[in-house]
Amino acid sequence: MQTVQRSLDSDPTSQGTASEAPAPTIEVPPVTPGKHQVVIIGGGFGGLYAAQQLGRADVEVTLIDKRNFHLFQPLLYQVAMGGLSPGDIASPLRAVLSAQKNTRVLMGEVTDVDPERQLVTLNDGRTIPYDDLIVATGMSHFYFGRDDWADVAPGLKTVEDALEMRRRIFAAFEKAENTTDPELKQSLLTFVIVGGGPTGVELAGSLAELAYHTLRNDFRHIDTTASRIILVEGMDRVLPPFPSDLSARAQTDLEKLGVEVMTQALVTDIQGHDITLKQGDQINHLKAGTVLWAAGVRDPGMGGLLADRTGAERDRSGRVMVSDDLSLPTHPNIFVVGDLAHFAHQGDRPLPGVAPVAMQEGKYVARLIQKRLKDDTLPPFAYKDSGSLAVIGRHAAVVNLPWAKLTGFPAWFVWLFVHIFYLIEFDNKLMVMTQWGANYLTRKQGSRLITEKVFEKAEAGPPK
Repeated sequence: MQTVQRSLDSDPTSQGTASEAPAPTIEVPPVTPGKHQVVIIGGGFGGLYAAQQLGRADVEVTLIDKRNFHLFQPLLYQVAMGGLSPGDIASPLRAVLSAQKNTRVLMGEVTDVDPERQLVTLNDGRTIPYDDLIVATGMSHFYFGRDDWADVAPGLKTVEDALEMRRRIFAAFEKAENTTDPELKQSLLTFVIVGGGPTGVELAGSLAELAYHTLRNDFRHIDTTASRIILVEGMDRVLPPFPSDLSARAQTDLEKLGVEVMTQALVTDIQGHDITLKQGDQINHLKAGTVLWAAGVRDPGMGGLLADRTGAERDRSGRVMVSDDLSLPTHPNIFVVGDLAHFAHQGDRPLPGVAPVAMQEGKYVARLIQKRLKDDTLPPFAYKDSGSLAVIGRHAAVVNLPWAKLTGFPAWFVWLFVHIFYLIEFDNKLMVMTQWGANYLTRKQGSRLITEKVFEKAEAGPPK
């Protein structure tokens, strides 16, 4: 394969003109020519577990991600609440895979896939050849056609999302401390979480503990226990995927913490601090200083790209329809795993977009590739449901296991153990256990930092 190198003395910041020739394509050759090339797009749970499973296989693995780290998303909400720092739940991909001599990590964003030439193209012009391609890029926020809400109601998928949530939450308390307007103060102390799934429930419970316990003695001009925390869910109960009795228990625990739960309620408009809700035939208006989004996901772009290039079908959310071995029906050497995959070959609904599904799918595809290289195969993928769990607050959680349902302290303890167990690196496990231990004993969140400006010049100054 021919490798084209850019001129070392060219100016990378110079702007091209219409008369200039396009930049040359840079083809990145395999480290070991002749080896079977497996390219993995995305370093989340699906991609990372596939790469680890291929660590001793007779193949060459290239893992591509826009970031240089794996993010443990199930604990991202704790970064948003100041309980953990981003580094506590992130692991450098190169460090995680450093012992795998057949694996290389490339930082970059995939902008094209050529299934005929079996190449993926990165945003800087590099192309990487593949024999098998695993796509594990995940999903993004979905605002149900109202993308303008993204600026006022951030979602929670990335470290930046969590830090923005953290900034808005703690800035709301600071602004409330600095105003004497009672109406504005109450608005600033009103928080609305849209979406009653696991993320929404965990955000609401953590925010209640923050307002009603952690911060209650920290301010002099506001009473943080007067905060309103409202959880809005469009279905008839929170945690819709859970059994109804566990959903009911979760709502009871939330209400004990002080969260106002509104079910069968839809957000119809967000204009600054003004939120419009429709609950049946009733229209409600709220003034809320902070709105957090935990409802709905959609394809961030890779699903559409695969559909254009391969003819793959997608569902309404943009997830890619896959065969029972997680490959594309038209291209058996292209696999989609994790949240982006619509796997409808088991049960009466697609598999949920949760971490255990992505982990098992990643491992399965890696084993299938190894079997195919030996002219063998595997039975269709079958997800083994080990249970689902959601935490509400201190000593409060719900756990749905195949053999038992747990609530209260036992469920909370199981939740702690499972999340520590699945953290990628030992350093992360140790840091999170230490931070959780300190938070449990003191009820203090150790990462309550605001790293950007809160007040404009007109707002600055002590309270009147």
